[in-house]
Amino acid sequence: MTSVLLTDIYQLTMLQAYYAQRMNEVAVFEFFVRRLPASRNFLIAAGLQQVTEFLENLHFSDSEISYLRSTRHFDEAFLDSLSTLRFTGDVDAMPEGTVFFKDETILRVIAPLPQAQLVESRIINLLHFQTLIASKAVRCALQAPNKLLVDFGMRRAHGAEAALLAARASYIAGFSGTATLLAGKMFGIPLFGTMAHSFVQTHARENDAFIHFALSHADNVTLLIDTYNTEAAASELGKVAKALSEHNITIKGVRLDSGDLADHAKKVRRILDQQNLRHVTIFSSGNIDEHVLNQLLQQQQAPIDGFGIGTLMDTSADAPYLDCAYKLQEYAGIARRKRSEGKATWPGRKQVYRYYGPDGLMTHDILTTLSDVRDAHALLQPIMREGKRLNSPETLETIRQRLRAEIAAMPEMLKELQPYQYHIEVSDELKSLVQAVDQQQH
Repeated sequence: MTSVLLTDIYQLTMLQAYYAQRMNEVAVFEFFVRRLPASRNFLIAAGLQQVTEFLENLHFSDSEISYLRSTRHFDEAFLDSLSTLRFTGDVDAMPEGTVFFKDETILRVIAPLPQAQLVESRIINLLHFQTLIASKAVRCALQAPNKLLVDFGMRRAHGAEAALLAARASYIAGFSGTATLLAGKMFGIPLFGTMAHSFVQTHARENDAFIHFALSHADNVTLLIDTYNTEAAASELGKVAKALSEHNITIKGVRLDSGDLADHAKKVRRILDQQNLRHVTIFSSGNIDEHVLNQLLQQQQAPIDGFGIGTLMDTSADAPYLDCAYKLQEYAGIARRKRSEGKATWPGRKQVYRYYGPDGLMTHDILTTLSDVRDAHALLQPIMREGKRLNSPETLETIRQRLRAEIAAMPEMLKELQPYQYHIEVSDELKSLVQAVDQQQH
């Protein structure tokens, strides 16, 4: 997943044409989302760490150049030039965990044209996915404050990298951890897990399965109780708890994974309390997202303490993609813009300023030219200069704290599942630049 060949072939065909014409002036590209999905009021910037790693390590190996030679699409002089290609440009971006909206630049690349062009596909790939998942996951966190939320989505994620990056993005968004071991190793995300129904089925008696599992995991006994009959299994836990007490083991929680989760949770809670197991928590999983969480917690008042959230989040099932782009905004010192119907861009280098009211809540954003400095919070910050990061990678906890602060500063209506449009203003300076570019560009 680190190969520079993880790109579209047209990046290389354009690079060869640029090479032939010696087009190596500085280009400015910006990444943004054209419009929000109908079900999203805001998005969360995520994936910058992976982008900077990609740019810092950008190079063509001998074997990659040999493969390009074998395709017969490229001439020898161009292929020879690839051996020394490195990213030497600058990057400005919104830090991960920043709330943003449509048309707002969240990343800018300033580099010689071949470098800035080559990295387009992978930058979109990395920023799009984690932003998509973080923006879905934070909606789950908003519907379940103070609840344990665990990423359960690896098995139905769209590939290995998607599973790992979804675990990272959801943790940024406020999840408690993940069930994916490699994500724990790679990113330091807390790990959570219980048992599968198959573990129960391998035993002749359900209670034996519970006891055997508890003996092997004495410090984290969470039992899956819906393999056969949920309430019947819950009714047996008093006996199981007594047997385990002889080994100084306490049942920590139970998991529900099927059926009417609210109804089962209410019945199980009542059964547990009657057996003096009030300390035992209820954890639920199975096709859960922010809409289900809202129904379970706000509407049905289900006594559920935590949730495993998988398929619907890791695939962002209700909004599986963002209409995002990485577009040329300036070349050789001249602002450029695309004027295609429905895909026109705002030209030049831009900045996004955020304004806050006396109560500390966000009131509006202004999208303007980089030269139009405002007395407000500038969202894009310097990240890389001359191909090197300016600072060490941020910890995930730092990013999580930033997102918590961002959420706290949002108007309440933005946090709801119902549509709400935040005010974004395009400055007169930027509008004037559009007119100037359109008069010059043919």
